Amino acid sequence: MTLPASSRLPQGALSLHPRIRNIIAVGAGKGGVGKSTTAVNLALALAADGARVGVLDADVYGPSVPTMLGLSGKPDSPDGKSILPMRAYGIDAMSIGFLVESDTPMIWRGPMATSALTQLLGDTLWGGESGLDYLLVDLPPGTGDIQLTLAQKIPVAGAVIVTTPQDVATLDARKALRMFEKVDVAVLGLVENMAQHVCSNCGHVEHLFGQGGGQRMAADYGVPLLGSLPLEIAIREQGDAGRPVVVASPDSPAALAYRATARRLLAELERRPRAPVSIPALLV
Repeated sequence: MTLPASSRLPQGALSLHPRIRNIIAVGAGKGGVGKSTTAVNLALALAADGARVGVLDADVYGPSVPTMLGLSGKPDSPDGKSILPMRAYGIDAMSIGFLVESDTPMIWRGPMATSALTQLLGDTLWGGESGLDYLLVDLPPGTGDIQLTLAQKIPVAGAVIVTTPQDVATLDARKALRMFEKVDVAVLGLVENMAQHVCSNCGHVEHLFGQGGGQRMAADYGVPLLGSLPLEIAIREQGDAGRPVVVASPDSPAALAYRATARRLLAELERRPRAPVSIPALLV
């Protein structure tokens, strides 16, 4: 089965975003693999290295970025149309979760969800006068309307696929990877989440979700394995508390793993040829 022609609009034909140098999609073939936790901690890791960073929560049906960043309330609008992003730990954030009550279900068909995505991206005053170096887009799981809209209408520098090592997760992650390839978005690499668990009492290492699944998938498709992240209760607890591990415990092994993964991501992004862009010159 081939995708409709409209879903194969070349990324090179899209105009650069006037406030963002690099838009990076963070996707997963299925839910429950820690994609949002990975996206938020990678964003904070990039900011810790001095970059201007934002996170766009594109999962309009299940937004989790506000909780993970400890943010609440509604964003301000200086002119009734533009939106000022919320700020936490030095990064910008925008989510449909800021605009609706936390227990309000988004009972929307695909076109409404994709329209919300493009408005949140386009109407937000990302980065102030200087703009952003990187915007990480936390996509919903799967390969649906929002992913296709991202590829059709938004200039994406590359995508990161999050998976766990088990076969059932990598099977769906392969579909996500192939989807990005079909819509002309470069896959920068894989992140293997929950790769190993270290017992807090005895130090025994267990691979609860299998071992080597991310490495095998990366080898099969010729893409880098950007990092293997641990399964730790502190990552979950700190995310639920609105203070992710990269800022809550910056010297912990988990935080250092996120920072190393973020640096490999940037190295892969820099390796890809792309047109130069000067954000201050575009902000006119």
